[in-house]
Amino acid sequence: MTPLPSPTPEEELDDFLRSVERRAFKRTVYAVRDEDAALDIVQDSMIRLVQSYADRPANEWPMLFQRILSNATLDWFRRQKVRNAVFTNIGDLEAAAGDGDGDFDLLEALTAQDGGTEGADDAAARTEALGQIEEEIAKLPARQREAFLLRYWEELDVAETAAAMGCSEGSVKTHCSRAVQALAKALQLRGITL
Repeated sequence: MTPLPSPTPEEELDDFLRSVERRAFKRTVYAVRDEDAALDIVQDSMIRLVQSYADRPANEWPMLFQRILSNATLDWFRRQKVRNAVFTNIGDLEAAAGDGDGDFDLLEALTAQDGGTEGADDAAARTEALGQIEEEIAKLPARQREAFLLRYWEELDVAETAAAMGCSEGSVKTHCSRAVQALAKALQLRGITL
């Protein structure tokens, strides 16, 4: 039996980008509340990774990508702030208010994972519960939500999360602890137990 050929670096990078694309999009939508902006931010982040870090070892890509994505999201907020200030200065208050209010439907963005042999009632209940969990995650303060998603969704450790967020490990632990407490309380009020 002949061994399978090793993937080329380009194939490895393509596989990595495919593996993070969906989670990165959802994380960014949580942050910016605008699907089109989130898609642009994720695509720009992927391009930056490819252009600047494709030659790095593959085990460095997850951290680099998370950092690039966080910075791109912050850049988006900075541009929005400047843009809104300009709109306010020219007296176009309606346009400024409209730009900051995305029309994102979490349930539409939620795509079910492999349903397997799950019945329709179970699938519907699971989808409903996931939708409620996503709603509660979206309500978290921005830094808590970011720390929570990086730790438990992206599965980064505390040090990696701190590096991605540009803060101390202690801050990450505090943000995560508060996020978990807030989510547990909110979900319990909704009758969801995990």
